[in-house]
Formats: sequence, C-alpha cells, structure tokens
Amino acid sequence: MSDQHTGPSLPRTRGPVSAGVIGYVHGDAALPGPGTAGDADPYGEDLHLALYVCYELHYRGFSGVRPELEWDPGLLTVRAELEERFLTALRSDATDSADLDDVLAGLLVEPVHGSGLSWFLQDRGELRHLRAYAVQRSLYHLKEADPHAWVLPRLSGRAKAGMAAIEYDEFGGGRAERVHARLFADLMTGLGLDSTYGRYLDDGCAEMLALVNMMSLFGLHRRLRGALVGHFGAVEITSSPASRRLARAMKRTGAGHAAEFFYTEHVEADAVHEQVVRRDVIGGLLEDEPELASDISFGITATSFLEDRLEARLLADWQT
Repeated sequence: MSDQHTGPSLPRTRGPVSAGVIGYVHGDAALPGPGTAGDADPYGEDLHLALYVCYELHYRGFSGVRPELEWDPGLLTVRAELEERFLTALRSDATDSADLDDVLAGLLVEPVHGSGLSWFLQDRGELRHLRAYAVQRSLYHLKEADPHAWVLPRLSGRAKAGMAAIEYDEFGGGRAERVHARLFADLMTGLGLDSTYGRYLDDGCAEMLALVNMMSLFGLHRRLRGALVGHFGAVEITSSPASRRLARAMKRTGAGHAAEFFYTEHVEADAVHEQVVRRDVIGGLLEDEPELASDISFGITATSFLEDRLEARLLADWQT
C-alpha cells in the first residue's frame, strides 16, 4: 500500500512524549516505553500533541505516513496510556455532583452582561484577536462534526435519528459548499489566513488540543458514548448565543461576509439543534439507557471545564 499523501505535515515536537510518538509515526524512532505518560502534565502541550497525532491517524492522517499506522498495536498501547492520564484528570477536575437536569438547566442561563471570550470579542476584539481565535479553532472547525460522527453506530432509535439529523445539517444538508468545515475555511480565507487542513497544528495551544482530543476520545470509545452525547449537547445548547456575539464581532471589525456568515449560520442552525439534542438525542439515549445519565452529565461538565481553560488562556495572552 502506498504512503498517505493527503494529510497535513507532521508537527514539531513539544517534549519527550510527543517526540517519541511523532518520531515513531515518521519512521525514525522507537515508541516511548511503558509508563511514559505517567509523569506528563495531563493538560500539557507534550501529552496533548502526542494524543492529537495518534487521533489524527483516524481522520486524514499525515503526509508521508503509512495508513497502516492507524491500527498499529504499539501505538494504540501508547495512546491508551495517554488517554487514561487525560481521562483520569478530567474525571477528577470536571465531575459535578449536580444531577443531569440541573447541569442541563445551567447551560440555559445566559447572563445579561457576560465576561467570557465571546463577550470580549463582541465588545472589544480587534481583527488580530479574531485571527488568533480562528487559528486555534481551526483545529476543530476544519473537521467540524467529524468526531461526533463516531457515536452514530453506538446509538439507536430517537437518539440516533436526532443525532443523524443534526449531523446532516453540519455536513451541509447534501450541499458541499454549505458543509460547516467549508464555511469555516471560507472564514479563514476572509481573515487572510491559510485554510489548509492542519496548517496551524504547530500553533495550537495545549488548551485547544485538549478540547479537540476530548471529542475524539469520547467519540472513539463506545463506553464513553454518554459523555460524547453530553459534550454534543453542551456545544449545541450554548452555541447560538455565543455565535450571535461572534457574528457581531466579525461585523464590527469588518472581517468580511464569509467570516460573519459562518457565525450567523450557527445562530440559526443551532437554535433548532438545541431542541433536537435535548428532546431526541439526550432524551432518547436516557430512554434507552437511563444508567448513562451520569456520563452525559460528565460530558457536559468536562466540556465547560476545558472551554473555560481555553478562554482563560486566550484572554490572558491578549491582555498581556
């Protein structure tokens, strides 16, 4: 079988764990030994770049990297260690004692005067901030909805139908030019950025890498299907108000039609998706598997935890 040439280039390493994984994938180094992840920061750049590279082999791969490495037993063993380190920390730091109804209700609370990232960009953001934000978000938005597609075979009934309906919208409703990843690529072009898939992997901060890795982790493991549904619910329920603020930021700064359109599209689409995800995806899954309520709650709180870390990182960077 020929080498893979369609994916991005491998990123630069950021520590011993990522050096070992990237070197092995490149074909010029041995895999890190057992226990390598034990001392790594569970939210740090080294661990999350290594984990991102492992996961990317299940998406588009990397230029010059053999496709067979997607299921390489040694690499999967290392990936499992990285995942366990990350997941253990998330369960410790993001677990909420409130029941699922209370956690869901908390997502619906929209402050009159907020102080988060989308509020900053709406009120005071400059084009340089919007570009920096787009660079980070490109690690997800250029593969938007792909991590969530992994969960479809693990659902049934109303949950599956509702999830598939939302994913259909995310993938453009059958129109290639309306695929949300394509719309984000247009946004990047409008902001003067390179919209090539994976182009800004080297620029991705640990907080953004962790957020995308969480989606892949939840999506690729059947046992975490409830957490993936919780994460998906958190995104869809909170997306519309935040997208409205980001659309205003794009308009106020003169970012251009494509940049503004990406977010106005999400204002309209996600307002509908919110109802479907609460009623059919979450409601349907609880009807079929009520024992997954705590996993759904965990997916929501883990998403909020990592999003808060990303917001704090970017705002701190911009205000120094």
